[in-house]
Amino acid sequence: WKWQRILPHISSLAGRKVLDVGGGNGYHGWRMLEQKAAQVITIDPTRLFAMQFHIMQRYIQSPAHVFFALGLEAMPENMRYFDSVFSMGVLYHRRSPLDHLLALKSCLRPEGELVLETLVVNGPKGHSLIPDKRYAKMRNVWFIPTVATLTQWLERVGFYDVRCVDIQQTTVAEQRRTQWMQFESLADFLDPCDHHLTIEGHPAPTRAVMIATAR
Repeated sequence: WKWQRILPHISSLAGRKVLDVGGGNGYHGWRMLEQKAAQVITIDPTRLFAMQFHIMQRYIQSPAHVFFALGLEAMPENMRYFDSVFSMGVLYHRRSPLDHLLALKSCLRPEGELVLETLVVNGPKGHSLIPDKRYAKMRNVWFIPTVATLTQWLERVGFYDVRCVDIQQTTVAEQRRTQWMQFESLADFLDPCDHHLTIEGHPAPTRAVMIATAR
């Protein structure tokens, strides 16, 4: 799963101050604490996720993990505070992806580490898929770059040592219906005759994990 793909490649989180942007209900934040992070702040504007986090916090009672129901744009500018910043599954929902990357960088101390997980497509440097209306039935997907383009974006906004450490097509084994989630899932978003395509005819979801260092 996602965390298992990411964990072998990131710097040790032991003693680090960590920000998880768009972190949902805080699941990955708990995983980060498991790796001995000193402090984890999860931000996500979704109220349901906030309630789910506080249910778990009631039983775990860890002051080292804090949840704020807000988006990245509400964070103070030029914080330069965190040792590690995670943005997983957020970039393609941003109308201005470079502004998102700049905001992530402003949260990192110099030499801090960005862990970016996002959708990508095959193609050359400079290419990015911009869906006409929907991508895998999602309305709010704006830009899906190639790895080369994403590397260019990261370097352009002030990161260095940019590298892609994992790239995999999302499978119906990982994203599926369960007894807890009985709504539509990935199988409903793919071409029924060709799972390498979305139902709209775009390349099927492929996710890359990028790691970069802030200047």
